[in-house]
Amino acid sequence: MAAATQFNVKPITRASFNPKPSSKQCLKPTRINCAAAAVRPSKRYSITLLPGDGIGPEVISVAKNALKLAGNLEGIEFSFQEMAMGGSALDLVGVPLPDETLSAAKQSDAVLLGAIGGYKWDKNEKHLKPETGLLQLREGLQVFANLRPATVLPQLVDASTLKKEVAEGVDVMVVRELTGGIYFGKPRGFGTNESGEEIGFNTEVYAKYEIERIARVAFETARKRTGKLCSVDKANVLEASMFWRKIVIAIAEEYPDVELSHMYVDNAAMQLVRNPKQFDTIVTNNIFGDILSDEASMITGSIGMLPSASLGASGPGLFEPIHGSAPDIAGQDKANPLATILSAAMLLKYGLGEENAAKRIENAVLDTLNKGFRTGDIYSAGTKLVGCKEMGEEVLKSVDSQVPAAI
Repeated sequence: MAAATQFNVKPITRASFNPKPSSKQCLKPTRINCAAAAVRPSKRYSITLLPGDGIGPEVISVAKNALKLAGNLEGIEFSFQEMAMGGSALDLVGVPLPDETLSAAKQSDAVLLGAIGGYKWDKNEKHLKPETGLLQLREGLQVFANLRPATVLPQLVDASTLKKEVAEGVDVMVVRELTGGIYFGKPRGFGTNESGEEIGFNTEVYAKYEIERIARVAFETARKRTGKLCSVDKANVLEASMFWRKIVIAIAEEYPDVELSHMYVDNAAMQLVRNPKQFDTIVTNNIFGDILSDEASMITGSIGMLPSASLGASGPGLFEPIHGSAPDIAGQDKANPLATILSAAMLLKYGLGEENAAKRIENAVLDTLNKGFRTGDIYSAGTKLVGCKEMGEEVLKSVDSQVPAAI
């Protein structure tokens, strides 16, 4: 995967953290034999886990084990705290994001989220929907930059719905603005028009500083990849997009080494399936980024493969797979945990600056795929169908078998 910006990395020490005695045994689940010796912990981080709903608890459990093992082999000790969020929090305390959960997230070094939502809560009023809790969490953590990589791995090129020659080699990073735009703009709500008819309305609005900061993240990201940035908007129709383009062009003067292009969102959606390799880094607003990154995910063969990182200027980042809660397969050991495992790798790389541990996990995922293990969403003839737990165990075996990773 191509390199990306690391603007939210900070050394962290917690005076209140009570380290456990070091151990010569690796942290591992059942069936995993520890081949490498653990390294005495020299760094310690606190991680808030938000399993959420549906398949969330299953994939978070697997990713937690990967974090523990990779950290143990690199001299990193984690303190985990599980908190309720989404539908599970609604059932427990009546709100999708309890104050205690947000407080724990803010006080941690990074946050790992599973998935939220489900049919059970679909008819709830808006303020009692699981998705409202996610928007509140992003706003509370002040994470404004969402990095969503869409990389077609050689092992899974045949899983793409696109022709092999179109999908092969695709490596796109979508940088999505996360806390502005139509999802948060005001006025919003329900009412009646001058004819007395019922209406619903939302406002697409961006302040200059919101565009400037996401543009800089995107230019820094592009600079560390191939130096190509495409800004996606709807500037032929929307005033908010006209303003977006104006500010992005102004920020481009700070990055003469990055090639900037512009594309209308409808054309971008078409080009992503026509010729996705023309893109390297895409920067766009909240709603367009939401849609385009999900579209890009299917080029890779499965939404179950894609991680994401949501970062701010300071404070803990939020890391999560981009798939949903998949309530139809929850509790059946059918979920693909790789997107969440790779989100844990992004947590290590972008949230904590622990590149070696992140590389261990990334390499282990590739090794596991090379060995032919597949969950149902990426299965093809000639590969071995496994469940969520077994896929996780195979990744752990690969993590454990590696020599210390080098950057």
